[in-house]
Amino acid sequence: MSQSFHQPDFLPVMEHFYTIQGEGFYSGSAAYFIRLGGCDVGCVWCDVKESWDKNIHPQYSINEIVSFVTQSKAKLAVITGGEPLMHNLNALTQALHENGIQTNIETSGSSALSGTWDWICLSPKKFKAPLPESVHAANELKVVIFNQSDFAWAEKYASQVKDTCKLFLQPEWDKSDKMLPLIIEYVKQHPQWQISLQVHKYMQIP
Repeated sequence: MSQSFHQPDFLPVMEHFYTIQGEGFYSGSAAYFIRLGGCDVGCVWCDVKESWDKNIHPQYSINEIVSFVTQSKAKLAVITGGEPLMHNLNALTQALHENGIQTNIETSGSSALSGTWDWICLSPKKFKAPLPESVHAANELKVVIFNQSDFAWAEKYASQVKDTCKLFLQPEWDKSDKMLPLIIEYVKQHPQWQISLQVHKYMQIP
């Protein structure tokens, strides 16, 4: 993995907040979320479309971003987007680690991998497929189920991740009533998978 490209001093931050991780392997854990602006994937069902344009969000220095996390007493930072890997994240993850903060990322894997991560949650999207390096590096595969064909999409990437990668199927929020029963039956027939729910939405927290 090349580390030679420019490391920015500032990153566009759409929002940042201390909350409870509501999805995937770390569901229920306290986490500081840093949502970076910019996305070139364009999921039609995205619930944060306002994150797509990186130019409309304020720029924060690496030191400012890290101070948000350390002041909150959080021990885990989740970098998300948008698509966070549109940015070089080497400097950010290094600074977080220097302050004793665990680094997790949620990514489609469609841009080059940068940063040093304790946990990589890969959520591949049909709109722009993930790069092989991200698939092979993933600690967690989380596939959003929007329609029935997404089960085959999920299995395509489950066959490519490493053996230790955790596998999650998550219903798209607006279609949960229709898709969750299908996911339940699928997981019962394919117990290597687990169900991920957007628990933070049930708890009515960010």
